[in-house]
Amino acid sequence: MMLLDISSWWAALAFSEKIYWIIVLPATVLFIIQLVMTLLGSDTDDMSADGGTGLDIDGDADGGVGWQFFTYKNVLGFFMLFGWTGLGFLNMGLGLFLVILFSATCGFVMMVVMAALFYYIGKLDQNGTMVIERAIGRSGDVYLRVPANRAGHGKVMVEIQGTLREMEAITDDEKDLPTGSVALVLEIVNNQILLVTQVLY
Repeated sequence: MMLLDISSWWAALAFSEKIYWIIVLPATVLFIIQLVMTLLGSDTDDMSADGGTGLDIDGDADGGVGWQFFTYKNVLGFFMLFGWTGLGFLNMGLGLFLVILFSATCGFVMMVVMAALFYYIGKLDQNGTMVIERAIGRSGDVYLRVPANRAGHGKVMVEIQGTLREMEAITDDEKDLPTGSVALVLEIVNNQILLVTQVLY
């Protein structure tokens, strides 16, 4: 009985309405699946900038997330809103040209909003993650003696991304860096240890 009702409903639709339904149904289903995957943390974006099809501008030098416009999520959002608003405008009795124009505009706005949303979410996530390479060239106070000639690890208090952090440090200096002295960060060793040298005034 339900199949007959659906068949009758489909047969009664105008051609333009059928096109919009063909667009909106799969787009909505895929968008919901993508949204659930994002919330569960298993999201993958096949059309992101690293695949070469995303429009990634204003990326950070340290590999931060840039403005990604043509992504899988954004395109799904476009077709979903394009379809639903198009069906709404058709039901309002607007001409087909205006329906296409208005629904395409709504879909484009959806893409811009989603691109901006994910851009700023990415920026927030990036800002909350320490990029240890930003310590290079900065000076800090030796908190725990740093043994000479990489004979052991010490501790240095250094400001990274606006936050004072206690980091492990080693040195190639011939003399130990005593507690309270000033050290300059030269490079990062093993992605987590600061190579420092004493700053003499």
